[in-house]
Amino acid sequence: MSGTLRVADLVVLLVYLVGVFGLGCWFVRRSQTAGGFMTAGRSMSGWVVGMSIFGTYVSSISFLAHTGKAYGGDWSAWVFALSLPIAACIAVRYFVPLYRSTDEVSAYAHLENRFGPWARVYALVCYALMQLARMGTILYLVALALAPLTGWDVKTIIMVTGVVVTIYTLLGGIEAVIWTDVVQSVVLTLGAIFCAGVILTHMPEGPGQVFEIAQASSKFDLGSFGLSLQESTFWVVLIYGIFINLQNFGIDQGFVQRYLTAKSDRAAKLSVWLGAALFIPASTLFFFIGTGLFAFYEVEPGLLPEAVAGKADSVYPHFIANELPIGLTGLLIAAVFAAAMSSVDTSLNSCATLFHCDIYKRFIRPDASERDSMRVLHGTTLVWGLAGTLMALAMIQVQSALDAWWNLQGIFAGGMLGLFLLGLIAKGVSSKPAMIAGLVGVALIAWLSLSGQSFFHKNLTIVLGTSTVIVVGVVLGALLKSKR
Repeated sequence: MSGTLRVADLVVLLVYLVGVFGLGCWFVRRSQTAGGFMTAGRSMSGWVVGMSIFGTYVSSISFLAHTGKAYGGDWSAWVFALSLPIAACIAVRYFVPLYRSTDEVSAYAHLENRFGPWARVYALVCYALMQLARMGTILYLVALALAPLTGWDVKTIIMVTGVVVTIYTLLGGIEAVIWTDVVQSVVLTLGAIFCAGVILTHMPEGPGQVFEIAQASSKFDLGSFGLSLQESTFWVVLIYGIFINLQNFGIDQGFVQRYLTAKSDRAAKLSVWLGAALFIPASTLFFFIGTGLFAFYEVEPGLLPEAVAGKADSVYPHFIANELPIGLTGLLIAAVFAAAMSSVDTSLNSCATLFHCDIYKRFIRPDASERDSMRVLHGTTLVWGLAGTLMALAMIQVQSALDAWWNLQGIFAGGMLGLFLLGLIAKGVSSKPAMIAGLVGVALIAWLSLSGQSFFHKNLTIVLGTSTVIVVGVVLGALLKSKR
């Protein structure tokens, strides 16, 4: 099968898409106020919010790019998942109570209270750029998966998907985002489980052949345990994961908004633990699928065209298109859609919320009416939907989507995490030392990213940038205090 969906698969896919769109629109009446659109009246159960956090983590970056990573290499990138419990522990202890102790919806109002308006605007710009990169990567990957199945070109699929997600996010607000994420998480996980089962049962010598081939080819390796800072070792990926997940749990607006939608502090903390706990087995499943695909095409090389074999991110979509039974292909394509939608809708809602809180109400119209606020929220959602779609079109030339996302995330996270931790840890550091520290951190990140240096692995960009902001801020704060 290639270039067109069978009738049964098309029915499964269309039923899913109509269902998700209808579910998103169901909450339109509850999102008629700014508070409803941004925080769902702070009435959500902890397990629902936790499933939504899980769905945000398990985007098409995980569903497709992680399988591509395992197919083309080993399990070294899986180490990222091991960092989640560490970051979740810190989030539950410090971040969740901090955000729920105020009436602010923006994650970056805390930075303004600590260092001044410049810190709030700086964090907003970095976050917006980071989400733009994330939306582009996710929409590109879902289009990559659907192209061989539908016969549509990648550009058309990107535009269609972008429009669908933007509309239901605009209509239903954060409550629509959360509930659709719950449904999409279930569909995505079931699709991956079924796909893994198909791979195991299609091996000529039985399921054990997958493990034999993978073991012989060192596919389960977790990377070198050496101390080199120039390679993607076990320790480099783990440290990178800790910093990125601290950024996610601690200062990512999409996560912070979810904490605020929970009906109690206990429910908010439960959501963090649930999201982190679910991601580890899910990530393991995606990497196993990539390893299984490697084993399958090792024994059936004639089933994989040379053009597809040369691009690891395309192997899984090819398998879905050509090897799955009728009906299951439609479910897997629905799962791919689910993976994309559950992250893009979060980015759209959080970016719209930040523009409303940090720009419009902070600097333009502090006394804005509900009607004006809703116009801004709706308009910003539309603008970011368009921007994310354009970014996805630009991603088409990228060789490895996961590597590109990790690079862009490390760059745009910039000194955000460092600035936030500086304000949290060093209570005596004032605005001026923090600003200088932020500039130094950004300069270092720019040099690490653009100079082509070979002293540090690219994943260490956010680690070094964050650490630099903290160290420079503390030192300057101490020097200024001693002069006084």
